[in-house]
Amino acid sequence: MSFGPLTRVAYFPDSFHEINGVAHTSRHFEDFARRRNLPFLCVRAGDRREPVIAEDNLTTLELPRGILSIPLDKGLKFDPAWVRHIPVIAGAVRAFRPDIIHITGPSELGMLGALLGYRLGVPLAASWHTNVHEYAATRSHWLFERLPASSAAAGAHCIQETVLGIAAWFYGLASVLFAPNLDLCRLLEAKTGCHCHLMQRGIDPQLFCPSRRDRDPSDASLVLGFVGRLSVEKNIALLAQIQKELEDRGFRDFRFRIVGQGAEESWLRQHLPRAEFTGVLRGEALARAYAGMDVFVFPSHTDTFGNVVLEALASGVPAVVTPDGGPRSLVQEGRTGFVVTDADFSAAIARIAEDPVLHANLRVNARQYALAASWDAVFEGVYEAYQPVLRAADAA
Repeated sequence: MSFGPLTRVAYFPDSFHEINGVAHTSRHFEDFARRRNLPFLCVRAGDRREPVIAEDNLTTLELPRGILSIPLDKGLKFDPAWVRHIPVIAGAVRAFRPDIIHITGPSELGMLGALLGYRLGVPLAASWHTNVHEYAATRSHWLFERLPASSAAAGAHCIQETVLGIAAWFYGLASVLFAPNLDLCRLLEAKTGCHCHLMQRGIDPQLFCPSRRDRDPSDASLVLGFVGRLSVEKNIALLAQIQKELEDRGFRDFRFRIVGQGAEESWLRQHLPRAEFTGVLRGEALARAYAGMDVFVFPSHTDTFGNVVLEALASGVPAVVTPDGGPRSLVQEGRTGFVVTDADFSAAIARIAEDPVLHANLRVNARQYALAASWDAVFEGVYEAYQPVLRAADAA
């Protein structure tokens, strides 16, 4: 695909080296630009000793967060003193002469990227990757735990709507928006009045594939998998409820495989005595972990897409997900898994476990569905969406 005069993109991701959807997408975005030899500047936080690296058309500027950084989650921080980097970042952006600046959220990098876009008269693109409003509401539960349930719910709703309003104002600064699912696109369009394009995520089917399954053939246990941050907004407490309900149904030969880290890990270890905790895995080790699962269990209500669900499907593992957020768009009911309420997770898992033919069909369908996903198609669509904005800027 040709992008006309090669679009010069300055990209400011909230996260790059961490284990999350933004970082995962950002690494693939940079790799896409590298492979296509597109002019691309990536400004990010990191600990690289050499801040600037240039290779052909790709330039990366990596600067450290400081001691005043505020921890947000495992490996994630916000540096209120990031402004100290303005001279070097502004110099790099001016030298690069971007056609468009692309940010991924209201982080210190996103704010600086938006400011530079305004000061330099460069159009701004913004992609929504994290439901910060839902995270804020979920993590504020401790504020209302002494209140009646109705008052606690009202307080959480107030926080959610307030944070959503602030985030929508920020995203409204952009000329073009991206989101990983259609519901979020509609929400952003309604809140900002700006057109939003679908920006889903891709998969590496050579890495994530059923052939990496290396379990002992004599191991007949049902392995229920979860991959992700072990935090309250992922609704991981439901895993303990699923365990109890399966045991009440008479299931005994099953275990959990939990991949990831987070603040709720100690709670999970206490409540899931039969679980295997692998910590964070990458590359082939992660691919083998997926392939060794029988059912992928993803109880989150707040994920905007669900990279891990797509990786599980590519590994031939059917998924059970909630009807909220992006993962539901990845699961074809009864073909690649099931979309259920919290109360029905154990029933869906039991249905798969009790029907070997259904399980085999789900595994085949899951793999076939994932094969249609392509990172190249994702980013080609992003560059296509840039073009009307650039033409309007040229005409102004």
